[in-house]
Amino acid sequence: MTNATSAEPWGAFDLLTTLVLVVRPLGAVIFANAAFEDQMRLSRRSAQRQSLFDWVADAPRWRESLEAVHLNRVAASRFESQLLRAPHDEPMPVLVLVSAGAGPDELLVEMIEATQQTRQEREERSLSQVLASKDLIRNLAHEIKNPLGGLRGAAQLLALELGNDRGLTEYTDVIVHEADRLQLLVDRLLAPHRHAPEVSDVNIHEICERVRSLLLVEHPKGLSVRRDYDISLPDFRGDREQLIQAALNIAQNAAQVMEPQMARGEPAEIVFRTRVARQVTLGKQRWKLALELHIEDNGPGVPAELRDRIFLPLVSGREGGTGLGLHLAQTIVQAHQGLIDCESAVGRTSFRITLPLP
Repeated sequence: MTNATSAEPWGAFDLLTTLVLVVRPLGAVIFANAAFEDQMRLSRRSAQRQSLFDWVADAPRWRESLEAVHLNRVAASRFESQLLRAPHDEPMPVLVLVSAGAGPDELLVEMIEATQQTRQEREERSLSQVLASKDLIRNLAHEIKNPLGGLRGAAQLLALELGNDRGLTEYTDVIVHEADRLQLLVDRLLAPHRHAPEVSDVNIHEICERVRSLLLVEHPKGLSVRRDYDISLPDFRGDREQLIQAALNIAQNAAQVMEPQMARGEPAEIVFRTRVARQVTLGKQRWKLALELHIEDNGPGVPAELRDRIFLPLVSGREGGTGLGLHLAQTIVQAHQGLIDCESAVGRTSFRITLPLP
């Protein structure tokens, strides 16, 4: 018996999004498909040197199921379990199906992420919300701009008529100032739609390093920014400056939310983590490879009542926030055929940017 069995007979399993293993009855791994490699953050060769029981939370249940199928007590075994992933990743709940393999000492283990359907529905809902709000914002911004310009111009003419009467020109100064502030808000709303993307070769780690340096300049004390890069990720085509802005908006939000922690002298950390993903669906289109940029923080988390709305414009959980940063980030990423999603709890919030690779 050897774990060096060729992967060729099971190559079709690499096309599946479900996690698939071919194992021996005692748990030795013969084959791991690409989806399993991606979720477990390890190579197929590494997987073949380990036992299935190294990654599961309830090994006795797994041993019992493998034995029952191997001895033909049951045709298949179905149960729920958890996969233990990399140290920084939460255990992944899965629905497990164990059945007989093609050979006499082979068992087929299929695992479907229990939250996969929920995540897909959430991503589709987020995509629909942002697309629906995009046209609304563009039309609303244009409707605001024209009367806003007239209001500002009228206030300036009135100020000229009033001359040196400072008591009254203070009011016109307020009108001009507020008109300028609203103009700036409208310009930010329209920014992603005004300019065609300047497409070039982009390296995701150059983007991360640029954002990291900007964060540390803005928060020189109390903030730690850690890197966890997969250096094998290739360059891709995109607008470098827009993607920097998208990542910066997310990271700045995290840093600003953690400012009270920094003021109290408590640890405040942001992590940039890059990974490769395989067989990813983005906007109903299937991609063989994609990159994932996780921007994680150990802040207080996103309020529960905002989690389904954080990418909508003018929605903010921070006092004084405009509610535009995450919306603009999502708009930029969607223009690159990607998507941003968020998982949040107290002490750990992770924004995941997923972008297709050529």
